[in-house]
Amino acid sequence: MPDHTDVSAQAAPGGSSGAIPTPSQMARAAEDAAFGKATSNQLKSFLLALTAGGYIALGFVFFTTSQVGAEQLPFGVAKVMGGLVFATGLALVVLTGAELFTSSTLTLTARASGRITTWQLLRNWVVVFVGNFIGALTIVVLIHLGRVWEQAEGRWGAVVLDVALKKVHHDFLTAFVLGVLCNLMVCLAIWAAYSGRTTVDKVVAVTMPIALFVATGFEHSVANMFMIPLGILVRSTAGQEFWATSGLDAGAYGDLTWTNFLVDNLLPVTLGNIVGGGVMIGVLYWTIFHFLDRPGRALGSPTVGARPAAAAKGEAAGD
Repeated sequence: MPDHTDVSAQAAPGGSSGAIPTPSQMARAAEDAAFGKATSNQLKSFLLALTAGGYIALGFVFFTTSQVGAEQLPFGVAKVMGGLVFATGLALVVLTGAELFTSSTLTLTARASGRITTWQLLRNWVVVFVGNFIGALTIVVLIHLGRVWEQAEGRWGAVVLDVALKKVHHDFLTAFVLGVLCNLMVCLAIWAAYSGRTTVDKVVAVTMPIALFVATGFEHSVANMFMIPLGILVRSTAGQEFWATSGLDAGAYGDLTWTNFLVDNLLPVTLGNIVGGGVMIGVLYWTIFHFLDRPGRALGSPTVGARPAAAAKGEAAGD
């Protein structure tokens, strides 16, 4: 078993014949990837997490650019467009083998099988979460220093401020549920990517689930590690010229604070992400394809054309 298994580097679970892997084979691939992440060198996991946080942040940069002037479009069209371009971030994560906290919640499958300990699971979650946060904040600093938020007469920054403000105004339950729904889609996207055998396969597999969650306004903890801190930074550093040209009232964004971000958004959204991805996808599919599998039958083994058990025993006895 390699020390790190990911969607991009792992051999397709369907073998080399070119056949699309079965759902049970995909479940096995997902569990093997979870095991690889939890038992990998954690410095490697941290560095891969840095890149994942940055890639998701860049996805939100693309989203923000797409929304400048989008108020002239029908609501649904604008949001779907934003979701499609945001998917660039997860596509980069998948193709480069980066480690994203939201998909790392799938390590619950390896824990359920007893292949890793609770300590290994929680250690990986903490390492990846912190790495994602630092990676996202790195892009925040670069975008701010590059004064990207001043583009289009401040309307780029206005999109950031409006999106960030909406996120910190959710009550705890709403933020939690939106986090559940978000990672339901993210982990479905990652799960679907295990069926891909080419770069195009993997990109297509992740794009629509991600577009769905972004367009509908679900909450992603790592994405919020970029958008809300950038909103806080713009609010606290923008000069009078920015507020004048953008037509915004600085006082309207007073709720963009670190306390509101961490308590009212990041905490409930993170908990929701764990439930939506780790439990509703990871544990559910583990139950279907592992726990409920017939005793003695290997996870992911073929069901069509399999030889009867008696015949197999006869062959084994003759060896």
